[in-house]
Amino acid sequence: MIDFEEELKNFEPIMEVEEAEDAIHNRDLTDMTDILRDIAGNFQNR
Repeated sequence: MIDFEEELKNFEPIMEVEEAEDAIHNRDLTDMTDILRDIAGNFQNR
């Protein structure tokens, strides 16, 4: 049987939505737009 009191002791709250958005937006991730710009730049430099 599940001991809810014990489970609550292990609980860690998740980030708030705003904190999660900031963490996501502050990362410098390569996306498809960056890849396409890089490819287009390579074709123009030939």
